[in-house]
Amino acid sequence: MFGLAKIRGCMKRKLFKSMIAVGAVAMICACGDDAASSNPVDPITDSACAKVVVTADNAWVFNTGAADVVIYADGNVTNAAGQPFGHFDSATGVIADLSGNIVAQYVDVATLTSCPANATIDPNTGAIEKFSSSSEASNPGDPTNPTSSAENNGQNPTDPTSSADSGNPTDPTSSAGGTEPSDPTSSTGAEPVETSSSSAEPVKTTGNPEEDIKKYPVPTLKNILGNGTSGWNTRYWDACKPHCSQTSTDGAEGKPKINTQAEYEASHYTARVCNIHDIEIPSFTYSKGLERYWIGIQNTPNACDEAQPATGGGFTCTDMAPVAVNDTLAYAFVAGSDATTSCGKCFHLQYDGSFKDASGSNAPKATHKALKGKHIIVMASNIGHDVKPGQFDLMVPGGGPGIFNALNLMVDRSDIEWGAQYGGFLTYCQQKIGYDKGLEDYQSCVSDMCNAAFGDSKYPNLLRGCLWFSNWYMAADNPTYQWEEVECPQYLIDKYSTTISTSIETKILFQSDWSKYKGGDFITTDACSKTPNAQGEYCDPDQLAADKAKSY
Repeated sequence: MFGLAKIRGCMKRKLFKSMIAVGAVAMICACGDDAASSNPVDPITDSACAKVVVTADNAWVFNTGAADVVIYADGNVTNAAGQPFGHFDSATGVIADLSGNIVAQYVDVATLTSCPANATIDPNTGAIEKFSSSSEASNPGDPTNPTSSAENNGQNPTDPTSSADSGNPTDPTSSAGGTEPSDPTSSTGAEPVETSSSSAEPVKTTGNPEEDIKKYPVPTLKNILGNGTSGWNTRYWDACKPHCSQTSTDGAEGKPKINTQAEYEASHYTARVCNIHDIEIPSFTYSKGLERYWIGIQNTPNACDEAQPATGGGFTCTDMAPVAVNDTLAYAFVAGSDATTSCGKCFHLQYDGSFKDASGSNAPKATHKALKGKHIIVMASNIGHDVKPGQFDLMVPGGGPGIFNALNLMVDRSDIEWGAQYGGFLTYCQQKIGYDKGLEDYQSCVSDMCNAAFGDSKYPNLLRGCLWFSNWYMAADNPTYQWEEVECPQYLIDKYSTTISTSIETKILFQSDWSKYKGGDFITTDACSKTPNAQGEYCDPDQLAADKAKSY
């Protein structure tokens, strides 16, 4: 673990892309020659109502000069696709975006056409469905009630756990991500993904995060700069079996409890664990030394703990490397402090443009400034005893192994420069080219090291996650942020939760070496039961011996 690591401006009549809410909602700067120049005098026509998502009566469409937005009676404002955009102050006539930037002034809804509801929200999935005719309209909710799901398409712009219609994620390898997020209201931007009843079905992930992320709705996040609790990121990737893959009966060290099935499910199960082939294996099995008089479970070996053979132990699944949702939001896994977090908890971080040890003589670098305003939601898959409260140790390939190192077992080449044990590639680049270089210098250096280490390996997610650090994360060293605890997005839950050890009952036999497992059925046994037989035996010795003799 590496221990120590808005765009606001206007041009006349120009659409700027601002790092604000998830989904890269656009910011329109009202900086014309005079205030009235940004506000059309003529009321809009009814045809404009049909072009936008309206989920409540007493909503008005206003054209900013670049795009339509929908103003609701409670003051919430969405873009045309129904995604949270900002807020309207009826007393002053000001529309502001989610970052507080003024979009337009002197807006009088009395001059605008009032639009009837033309869409509903599925209360279970959050899916938006437009009416095919006015006769299908039902009561969409009370637009004056800020808790009504209808007022903002089932999404509360102030609620970071709320889901919105998803746009196609942008390329996380684009170095432009920090300064010009895509605009979903633009005809050239990503079209929102229309969800349907099938979206309520569990998503089957493929192990390719860039493809998997497209299947999930994008959460709506509020601006928490100045309102949250301060913290900072460090970074590491040791490739070890996650701490949260271990079971617990008392919740010690934040581990998932396994006393009852309900308790186990409530803790999102144990974290997924993979073998050296990046194939998921159980997080626990029947105990190693099954005896005739006792039955229990045992955690699968950890590649960082097991000396013989270490390659047969469990590793971090590589699809748990960070992934960009879009240009202003990413998901990642972290090691959190045992004082502030536990396994399976999630946190929303928003970067403030500075870093851990900033001072008058040690000012933030261009990398930190480029990251400012971006959001990331992280989920704890490890608990670090050396991690401080407010610190989240970001799991990113190339971030340095820290105390343990199973990465060299996966990528076993003597010609790779792995960088610093604490800080990885970026720390090496700083030492090599200096600490006062520009953004592109550090991005280029880190990217070159990513490609050299992972470019021809059998783990493409390690390369993708490493390049994410240099491109989306702007190669920022120990950046600071404001943070808050949030509900976990389903994507992170699905990447975190074991798909094998989903029950506290198991029939899978313990294996000291999982390197031979290439997928398919596990070696199981019916020789054991929690209820002893007439002879007081929990396991039939002959059948158990036969099952143990099987191999992959």
